[in-house]
Amino acid sequence: MTRFTEELRIAADPIFNAIFDHPFVRGIADGTLRKEQLIHYVKQDFEYLNAYIRIYGMAISKCDDRDTMALFNEQISFILHSETHPHQNFCEVAGVTYEEMQSFPLAPSAHHYIRHMLNAAHEGNMEDIIAALLPCPWTYAEIGKRLLEEVKPSRTHKFYDWMHFYGDREFGITEQMRLLLDKWAEPLSPERKRRLKEHYLTSCQLEYMFWDMAYSLEEWPVNAMKAEGVGR
Repeated sequence: MTRFTEELRIAADPIFNAIFDHPFVRGIADGTLRKEQLIHYVKQDFEYLNAYIRIYGMAISKCDDRDTMALFNEQISFILHSETHPHQNFCEVAGVTYEEMQSFPLAPSAHHYIRHMLNAAHEGNMEDIIAALLPCPWTYAEIGKRLLEEVKPSRTHKFYDWMHFYGDREFGITEQMRLLLDKWAEPLSPERKRRLKEHYLTSCQLEYMFWDMAYSLEEWPVNAMKAEGVGR
């Protein structure tokens, strides 16, 4: 019997392939990303990961078993203490410090993505939260693995650390989240499963948009905050 999360991955395959082919991801592979693109990515991902931490906290508040609480708590610690490393790689290449990249306004696509996840967390159950969160670790694990296989980077590659950080993780948290979602989705009605699929596919689309946002240096069409001296 096909796992529910395998059905989700099959449905999202065109989006995954589009992400693999996106010029930002290709720019990681060939080391051609511009300084401005790396900076825009790190600024936005810092805020995105802050939101991810808050959503894990909301998930913990809805948990009824300690094993799941411990899993989410471990992931909060991972984001706070480990997932700064790939950001440091981008910052080093761009010639900036990680501390300089913090507390900037959200670009439209990052804003949309965060609100989508927060809505799922506020309005839904545990399975809604996992369905909305799952595409982030899953897409990054597949990107990292594919780039390592394709590029086989030497230590001189600009993004050697970034590729190994994600490509060497062996789908650990992805598989743990998949197992939870498969278990929780099993007794649900087809209508509820369609809702979870919608959460998942929307997050996949927004993963693509996040890469595109960084590559195109996306900003709001009228930057009123900057005009008032609010933005940096």
